[in-house]
Amino acid sequence: MTAVFAAQIHLDRDGVAWIAGTQVKVIEVVLDKLAYGWSPEEIHFQHPHLSLAQIHGALAWYYENQPRLDAEIGNRLEQADKLALQASDPDFRRRLADLKRSL
Repeated sequence: MTAVFAAQIHLDRDGVAWIAGTQVKVIEVVLDKLAYGWSPEEIHFQHPHLSLAQIHGALAWYYENQPRLDAEIGNRLEQADKLALQASDPDFRRRLADLKRSL
């Protein structure tokens, strides 16, 4: 008997993990799980173009590489916070802070 395992994940040149045969990054599925607490079944409901096998494969890859992906998620959150600060209006932020203090 021969065991066959269909590769569900591939890495691009930059080392980014993708669900094979899709345009979906593993980190996107992981963020659905982490941010919303979605089960694999709920992720499948929200993204019906992904099979449960693909979703489970993405989550398995995440758990096998969790420290690396968690660090990447943390870096992305920091970058998003910095960009939000740069893009926001400083006068608006000051007025909002004044309003908060007056409450």
